[in-house]
Amino acid sequence: MIFPKNFEKKIGFDLIKEELKQLCICELGKYYVERIRFTTQKSLISKMLTQIDEFVHILNFSESFPSQNYFDLTHELKRIRISGTIIEVDALFDLKSSLITIFEIFSFFKKTENEQYPELKELVTRVELDKLIISRIENIIDDKGRIKDNASPLLKQIRSSQHKLHREIDKQISNALKLAKKAGWTEQDVEPTFRNSRLVIPMAATHKRKIKGFIHDESATGQTVYIEPAEIFETNNEIRNLENAERREITRILTAFTEYLRPSLDDLFAAYRLLGQIDFIRAKARLAIVLDAHIPTIKNKPLINWINSKHPLLYKSFKAQDRELIPLTIKLDKHQRILIVSGPNAGGKSVCLKTVGLNQYMAQCGVMPAFDEESELGVFKNIFIDIGDEQSLENDLSTYSSHLLNIKHFVLNADENTLFLIDEFGTGTEPQLGGAIAESSLEILNEKKSFGVITTHYANLKLLADHNEGVFNGAMLFDTKEIKPLYKLAIGKPGSSFAFEIAKNIGFPKAVLKRAIKKTGKTQLDFDQQLQQLEIDKQNILKKEAELKIADEFLKEITEKYQELLEKTESSKEEIIQEARIEAKSLLDNSNKLIEHTIKEIKESQAEKEKTKKLRAKVKEESKQLASEKPEIKKKDKIEPNKTITQKSSKELVIVDEPLKVGDLVKVGEQETIGELLEISGKDALISYNSIQVRTKLKSLKKVSRKQSRKDKRIGGSNYSSIINNINSKMARFELSMDVRGKRGEEALSMVREYVDEAILLNIKEIQILHGKGDGILRQIIREYLSSIPEIKSYKNQHVEFGGDGITVVAFK
Repeated sequence: MIFPKNFEKKIGFDLIKEELKQLCICELGKYYVERIRFTTQKSLISKMLTQIDEFVHILNFSESFPSQNYFDLTHELKRIRISGTIIEVDALFDLKSSLITIFEIFSFFKKTENEQYPELKELVTRVELDKLIISRIENIIDDKGRIKDNASPLLKQIRSSQHKLHREIDKQISNALKLAKKAGWTEQDVEPTFRNSRLVIPMAATHKRKIKGFIHDESATGQTVYIEPAEIFETNNEIRNLENAERREITRILTAFTEYLRPSLDDLFAAYRLLGQIDFIRAKARLAIVLDAHIPTIKNKPLINWINSKHPLLYKSFKAQDRELIPLTIKLDKHQRILIVSGPNAGGKSVCLKTVGLNQYMAQCGVMPAFDEESELGVFKNIFIDIGDEQSLENDLSTYSSHLLNIKHFVLNADENTLFLIDEFGTGTEPQLGGAIAESSLEILNEKKSFGVITTHYANLKLLADHNEGVFNGAMLFDTKEIKPLYKLAIGKPGSSFAFEIAKNIGFPKAVLKRAIKKTGKTQLDFDQQLQQLEIDKQNILKKEAELKIADEFLKEITEKYQELLEKTESSKEEIIQEARIEAKSLLDNSNKLIEHTIKEIKESQAEKEKTKKLRAKVKEESKQLASEKPEIKKKDKIEPNKTITQKSSKELVIVDEPLKVGDLVKVGEQETIGELLEISGKDALISYNSIQVRTKLKSLKKVSRKQSRKDKRIGGSNYSSIINNINSKMARFELSMDVRGKRGEEALSMVREYVDEAILLNIKEIQILHGKGDGILRQIIREYLSSIPEIKSYKNQHVEFGGDGITVVAFK
C-alpha cells in the first residue's frame, strides 16, 4: 500500500518519470513509463534492475546497439486488422524501417556470448518474427518510401507508358512555345507551367486565338491566359487515364500485401511491445548512468543498508552545476528500525528523508536506485509518507489536522513490513501537546515493529531512543566554527537546531537574540554546541587515525624492502672482498715468481746465498698467511619491520646504565633511533617512535641520555615526517589505471616505467594499462618491459567485455 494518493508527487517520483520520458526514443517507451507500478515481488524487482544493469553495460561498452527508427506502428496494425482495409504507403515505409531495427536487435544479442545479458535475451527470445516480411516490403517500396516501378509487371508497364507520353508532350509543348515566342505572342523568358494538372503555355490575352487549344486559366489582370495546345490535349487525357490505372494497381498491390501481413499481426504486436520495452529499459539505463546508480543486493525482507545513497533529483541538479552532493550512509534493520533525525534548519534533514523514500520507491518500481552496489535493498509492502503542507480549504482542514489524519492512517495500518517517513513530526500546534502526541504515536509504531525515518526539533522525541529498543538517533552535523551545515548524517547522537547560531549568521537583531538567550538559558545552548563540536572532532580524529594506519603499513613495507636490499648488499660485499683476496694471492704468486727470477740473477751474479734464502722464505710466509686469512665483515644489525629509519646523530649516543622505567628514552640494540618507553609487560616492552608504536624484548633496550636524544630528535624527526608525507602524497595521487594511447613508444614506455615503480613502492596489488589495440606495437613494447620486472606476478588481457587486448591487467607479487 502506498499512502497518500499523491505520494509520487510528494516524493518527487513524478519528476523521475518525466526524466525517463525525455530519455525515450519513441512513444512506445513513453507508454511503458506511464505504466510504471509499485511492486512487492522480490523476483520481479530483481529482474527489472538486472535488465537495467545489463543495458548499462551495453551502453558503456558497445557502440553497435541500434538506436534509430523506433516507430510505433501499433495503431496502424490495429486499423488493418479489419478486413477490407489496406496499409498506407507512409506506414509501410515506417514498418520497414522499424522492422529492420527489431531484427538488428535480434542480431545483436545472437552475436554476444551465451552468458552475457541473460535477462535481456530472455525478453528478446520470446518474440518470433518472419524476416520475409521485410523482403516483401522491399519489393514494393524503395529507400525513399515510394512505390517501385517493378512492384508488379502491370505497374511497370503503366509507368513506362507514362514516361513515353510525357516525353511526347514535352516535345510538342516545346515546339508550340518556340512558335509563340518567334511570332511574338508571348514573352521570350516564359516557360511552360501547370494548370489543373495540365501542361500549358502562358500567352498574352490579345493573341489567345493564334494557337488552337483550350484555355485553363488566366491571370488576375486578365492580360495573360494559360492555353493547352490542341495537339497535346488527347495525350494529356491518356496520361490522366494511366494515372488512374496506376492508382488502382498500387491499391491492388497494397491490398495483397495487407492480406499477406494480416496473419502475422499478433507476432508484429509482440515485436512492437518488445521495441517499446527495449526503449523503456534503455531510458532507465541512461538515467542510471547519469545518477551513477548501481544494482544492490536485494533481500526479501524489510531492510535498508545503503552506502553513499544520493537524492536522485538533487544529485542530477548538482552535477549540472558542477557541485558536489554529500552522500548518506544509512542502515535500518530489525535491531534499529526507526531513525530520528535532528539538526539545524536547512541542514539536510528533509533531503535525508526524501532520499530514503524516493530511492526505495524507485527500486520497487524497477528504476535503479542511486547508491553503491555494496548496498543492500529490502522490500516493503507499505510505504507511508507525511511531508509538506496538506491544508485544505474545501475540506476545512488546517495544516495540523491534515498531519493528524496522516498519522492516524499510519497508526491504524502500519505493520512490520511498513516503511513510514514523517517530516517535522509533531509541529503545527502547541509544542508540548504536539510533542506528546508525536511521542505516543511513535511508540505505537515501534511496538508494531514498523520501519521509519522521521525529522524533528522536539527534545522529547530525541530522548525517546534512550528507553525504546528499536529507536535510534541521527544528527545532521553543523560546523559551529564556520556557522554552516555540513550535510553529513551522524548516527548515534541527536543534533541541535542551532537556531541562535543561524540567526546570528544572517544578521538577526542582536538585542532580540540577547533576550532570547536569557529566556532559554545559556546552559542549554552550551550543551548543544559542545555536543555537536565533539562529534565533529571525533570524525576528524577517526580520519587522522586512518591516515596514520595507512602510513604505518606503507612504512613497514618500505622497511622490509630496505632490509632485503641491505642483506643483498652485504652478501655482495663479502663476495667482492673474497675475490679481492684471491686476486691478491694471485698477485703475490706472480711476485714470488718475479723474486725467484731475481734470485736467479743474483746467483748468476754470485750474490750472498744466505740473504737470498731469507728473502725467499719471507715472501712465501706472507703469501701463505694472506691465502689462509678469511674476510672479516662486520654485520650490521637487521632492521626490524616495525622500526622507523632516521639519520644517525653526528655524535655517538650516550648510554645510561640505569634500570629502565616507563617514560625513559631508549634505543633497541645497536640502532640509532630513539623512542619513548610506554609500557613494560614481563619480558616485553612497548616503545613509541613519533606516532608509531612497536613491541620488542625488554632485554634488547638501552637507556639513552635525554640531553643527547634532544639533538638526535631534531635530526630524525624531519626525515620521518618527510617520508610519511611523501608516501601519503603519492598514494593520494595514484590511479589504478593509466592511459598511454596516442603516445610514441619511447614516451609511453617512460610513463609505464614510472607508473610501475610507484605501484611497487606503494604495494599496489593490481593495475591496468590502457594502450589500445591498433597494430599491437605499443602493447608488445610495454609487455616486453613488464616481463623484465621480477616484482610482477603476471599480466594478461582485460576481459573482452571491458576492453579485451586493448588493456593489459598487471598483477604484482
